[in-house]
Amino acid sequence: MTPAQCRAARALLGIEQADVAKAASVHRNTLVGFESGEGTPRASTVAAIRAALETAGVVFLDENGNGPGVALSRTGPDRTGPDRTDPAGQA
Repeated sequence: MTPAQCRAARALLGIEQADVAKAASVHRNTLVGFESGEGTPRASTVAAIRAALETAGVVFLDENGNGPGVALSRTGPDRTGPDRTDPAGQA
């Protein structure tokens, strides 16, 4: 996972750094440093962050000529919220 993928995954989910850090059991400053490219966390820390984002419904896409990316899982958790439509089609 790249720092850009991490930022994009959070944006797709509409969640804050603090939410990801809590779900991954890492300090928020660790996530901030990773996303800004200023920090190089341990591989296990990056794996924990990635796992938290995957659990929330993100799929990480491999390099395909356009660079690595992210997408929302079709079978991921319900992503209802103030700017999303619920599964019943109600805003």
